[in-house]
Amino acid sequence: MSPKSLKIDKLPTIRRLPNYLQILRFLAASGEEFVSSAYLAEQMGIEAILVRKDLELTGVSGTPRVGFSIPDLIRSIEDFLGWRGTVDACLVGAGQLGAALLAHRDLPGYGVRIVAAFDTDESKIGTAVHGVSIFSATRLPDLLMRLNIRLAIVCVPAESAQQVTDLLVQSGIQAIWIFTSAAINVPPNIIFQKEDLLSGLAVLSAQLTRSGPNTGSKGGG
Repeated sequence: MSPKSLKIDKLPTIRRLPNYLQILRFLAASGEEFVSSAYLAEQMGIEAILVRKDLELTGVSGTPRVGFSIPDLIRSIEDFLGWRGTVDACLVGAGQLGAALLAHRDLPGYGVRIVAAFDTDESKIGTAVHGVSIFSATRLPDLLMRLNIRLAIVCVPAESAQQVTDLLVQSGIQAIWIFTSAAINVPPNIIFQKEDLLSGLAVLSAQLTRSGPNTGSKGGG
């Protein structure tokens, strides 16, 4: 199934698949061979019937009273997500958030290998962060083509996000994963995923505000 054919109602399932994979890899490392939908449901905090529906999307079927083969399930989820191999990616914006992603050692295990990073800060250009070389943003179009990079991860200030996105599109990038609160316009042929940290913080803060006063701390007097 190509990314273009994924239906909106399937996206919650796709977002849960990495969580299943993490549980399954832990079980496999512990020597387990089979897992039940009830166990996965308990670990995920959801209903078992939802687990079965989620896993149907990968084409795997369980065996009654036995469960799912863990190796088969891991392989099917990795195949569905395209995580059996790795896609070379670049990072644009090697600030604090970008550097944190460069330090994320698990990314190759989830199908992404960052092979180059770009920034406009002269103090960063020519250095390496967690083993990844930082290049001037002016070299981005040339290096994307030379390194055959298909995916760009963008961690730049909101005011620069659209300009960087436009440059990536013009440079032939196929997919963009961007961390920004800005509204971004992309052509329909670009695979695009936006992560808005402020939206997540807003939800958390609103819930915290409405949860009542903090009764866990006591003032001194």
